[in-house]
Amino acid sequence: MSQQCDFSDIAPFDDSEVSVKIASLVKEPGFEHAIRYAMPHVDYQQFVEKLLSIKDKEEFQRRIMWPFLEMLCEKTTAGISDDGLDNISPEGAYTFVTNHRDIVLDASFLNLCFLRAGFKTSEVAIGDNLLIYDWITDLVKLNKSFIVHRGLRLLKAYEASKHLSAYIHYAVDEKHQSIWIAQREGRAKDSNDLTQEAVIKMLAIAGGGSIIENIRQLNIVPVAISYEYDPNDYLKAREFLLRRIDPEFKKSKRDDLFSMETGLLQYKGRVHFNIGHCINECLDTIAPDADKIEAARRICHFIDCEIHRGYRIYPINYIAYDLLAGGDNGEHPFAEHYTEEEQAAFESYIEQQLDKVTIPDTGISELDRRFMREMMLKMYANPLKNKLLASEQCESL
Repeated sequence: MSQQCDFSDIAPFDDSEVSVKIASLVKEPGFEHAIRYAMPHVDYQQFVEKLLSIKDKEEFQRRIMWPFLEMLCEKTTAGISDDGLDNISPEGAYTFVTNHRDIVLDASFLNLCFLRAGFKTSEVAIGDNLLIYDWITDLVKLNKSFIVHRGLRLLKAYEASKHLSAYIHYAVDEKHQSIWIAQREGRAKDSNDLTQEAVIKMLAIAGGGSIIENIRQLNIVPVAISYEYDPNDYLKAREFLLRRIDPEFKKSKRDDLFSMETGLLQYKGRVHFNIGHCINECLDTIAPDADKIEAARRICHFIDCEIHRGYRIYPINYIAYDLLAGGDNGEHPFAEHYTEEEQAAFESYIEQQLDKVTIPDTGISELDRRFMREMMLKMYANPLKNKLLASEQCESL
């Protein structure tokens, strides 16, 4: 650990702590319930014995998480693919910045791609709003996650950001450990993926130099994540509706848990990761005397361009775009990319997802349903829309 900072409050467990933390974890009824729910055919006692034999975080990931993620891949996807691994070095330490679709699986499936390819896995930034029970905190810190504190008052929020930034720089610079962080706090509910300047400013707090110099130290590599289907699409549409009804609406912990469960266990279709180019060369195009606001804006632009160009577009993305663009005139500019059968299947899928939405007390009107349908179409159309704009407006990195 750095002599200047103690990161134990947010950092993954040290390998010396792993055995003790696992011994405590397996005694938690909530952990046992979660394992039996996610893996109903597992022999829990054998699973516990396997866990208790593990001595460090790498072994935990390879012997526990890797098989679990392969099982999820087989049961809930039509395959996970990747490209762009040749843009990074197996020995390098990077900050992978990605769009954010699934609460848990974005970073987990990216690490699965790294495990398959023989690359080091990344440490993962996870918001403390998801750490509903102490045993969940222990589990994620065993799995190389570090904690992002959210919902703090102004002064404490800044101190937490300084601490987080210092840890990320420490991880990359001194531990030579790659990290993963989403481009924004929370998921882009409409899949319009844009990097938040606040994330870049947080990353640039530590480092001792200018914003450009501090960002350069982190070797940022944008990664585009493309899920064919989003199991949470109807939950996101419901949230849009509830916020339209009540702008002060806030999700409960139960909502977050259900979103995590749905994302983990429901069908996602094809999943693809495009690993982009490190943005360090792009940083040279920012004027040295640029102020922090302009520099952060340009850095966000570089990341967004690389993510948007890296999307894999599926037939349903073309269909959603056409259904939104066609309107009453029935124009379908991308009709050559899908069949009538695929369109019918997608429209049926949307209706089936909407059928799952319930709102106690008030119920759902036809106007509400049309609104949610439009929001779901936007979720699936926006990756194509952004990829088209990036191909026209973004210079090559």
